[in-house]
Amino acid sequence: MRIELIPLRCTDVDRGLAFYVDRVGFALDHDVQPGNGMRIVQLTPPGSSCSIVIGSGMGMSDGAAVHGIHLVVDDLEAVRSELLSRGVEVSEVSDMGGGVRYAYFEDPDGNSWALQEIRLPH
Repeated sequence: MRIELIPLRCTDVDRGLAFYVDRVGFALDHDVQPGNGMRIVQLTPPGSSCSIVIGSGMGMSDGAAVHGIHLVVDDLEAVRSELLSRGVEVSEVSDMGGGVRYAYFEDPDGNSWALQEIRLPH
């Protein structure tokens, strides 16, 4: 079993698409409109085998925001700096001890993300 797709609440598909592609740097896998007002946009973080889907006509604009999705990164400072330079509001880095650090951001619909860096002692 594998998790490969996470649906996220989205009230404005174009705004969400611009946020994830232009600001966060996700790849646009596909943007299809099969009819009846439905639009499906699938996006994938760089290096990930799990994607997200936002869209319209699928009932996702009515649901609750998803909280605490983790993006695991090798260099938290570099990723945080890149996101800040693209206009994403990212929290300060929190050091949890034991080589684990986090920074947090939200998309325009309140879905929250945690950037997680784990540096295990050698």
